Amino acid sequence: MRESVQAEVMMSFLVSDELSFRIPVELRYETSDPYAVRLTFHLPGDAPVTWAFGRELLIDGVGRPCGEGDVRVTPVEPDSLGEVLIRLQVGSDQALFRSSTAPLLAFLDRTDKLVPLGQEGSLADFDAHLDEALDRILAEQGAG
Repeated sequence: MRESVQAEVMMSFLVSDELSFRIPVELRYETSDPYAVRLTFHLPGDAPVTWAFGRELLIDGVGRPCGEGDVRVTPVEPDSLGEVLIRLQVGSDQALFRSSTAPLLAFLDRTDKLVPLGQEGSLADFDAHLDEALDRILAEQGAG
């Protein structure tokens, strides 16, 4: 049985030091792909862009700098859980988003109630849907 958790969070898209604007971002977690979270960014004038990355990266990034490569998550202030920065990069192009930590933690708490961290592999249908999930992730990244 496929279950999911969804939330919408307002984030600041940091275009430059002088320019930023608020955008809605849909957070989604599905038991059919229990290791990943999906963030869909609704940028004005563009088609929505979805990024999928490890749920554990988002969990860890709330408290300390995490990630290598395309996705990096880091708290704005190391000793505070107030805000987090999410940096997405493809080649030399990158986008930077700032979010309050509270709605991310509420979303992550709901994902943990659905599938506790560390129990992802125990889902009976996970192996059966692994290829499908990987194909979908690659398709989303190719479209993004």
